[in-house]
Amino acid sequence: MQEPAFQLIETNGVQLRTVVAGEGPLVILLHGWPQCWYLWRHQIAPLVAAGYRVAVPDQRGFGGSSRPPAIADYNIRQMAADVVGLARALGYEQFNLVGHDWGCIIAWNTALLHPDTCRTVMGLSVPFWRAGKATLDPPGMDERFWYIRYFQTPGVVEAELEANVRESLLRAYCALSADAPPLLWLRQLEHPRSAGLMDVLPPVARLPSWLSEEDLAYYVKQYETSGFRGPCNLYRNLPTMNALTPELEGRKFTQPAAFLAGRQDPVLHYDVNWQSWFPQAFEDLRFLRFIEGAGHWLQVEKPAETTREILNFLREVEPR
Repeated sequence: MQEPAFQLIETNGVQLRTVVAGEGPLVILLHGWPQCWYLWRHQIAPLVAAGYRVAVPDQRGFGGSSRPPAIADYNIRQMAADVVGLARALGYEQFNLVGHDWGCIIAWNTALLHPDTCRTVMGLSVPFWRAGKATLDPPGMDERFWYIRYFQTPGVVEAELEANVRESLLRAYCALSADAPPLLWLRQLEHPRSAGLMDVLPPVARLPSWLSEEDLAYYVKQYETSGFRGPCNLYRNLPTMNALTPELEGRKFTQPAAFLAGRQDPVLHYDVNWQSWFPQAFEDLRFLRFIEGAGHWLQVEKPAETTREILNFLREVEPR
């Protein structure tokens, strides 16, 4: 593939390799784990055509962006400050924010920490919640494998994933997609705590229709460059997230917001009752919708449908 023209943008003490395109109100798209800017490749041109300026960074630790070494360098306040600084570096005092997976967690917290600059927020795939002890150690799971707990020890998961980057990414992508058997991702809980991530994710016989060999090769190149330490350090900051942001306890989102997820996303089953409490966190939740036939990677599993919903939200809150 031909890479787009990147900008290396200075923000909050790091450089973020960023795709910047278009003119108009700023829309920042944040990827999660284990991804990079390339996750949003199908959304960039339609957003530009609709009259928005789009900025899609590799987040710190990922792809071609800075990779500070310390775990604390990836705490939620730093990640949110990266986003605000990116907007200001592009000349904007306000921006619209759309995040997916860890990018969604960062988007939610950026919106709460910086409500005057983050004027709208849309989350994909991960409902907002305050990460507590049960996030790391689900009740009754002490002797079972749980990936978030497994990620906490520096160096362990990195060594496993970097031993065969292609195989690691392929298994993770497919296990979380709608192509996998229902809730395959959560079958990790059937394995003992002593297992590794590749022990619980099955091999993949063939690529799904939404992931070409060229796509996979691009992702492999990014992670062969960056490694997995920075990306996995995000998980190592979950235990401190609430303590670092005590002022957010009970705070509601005041800006227009929306949530979109794939109907077959196993992440939605971490708490099967999430729809009962999630809307209560918002003063202006415009919609909560699902895309049929999509799993966790809805931007690439169902790109047209995902783009349409993002544009529906933006046209309502930031008309062009």
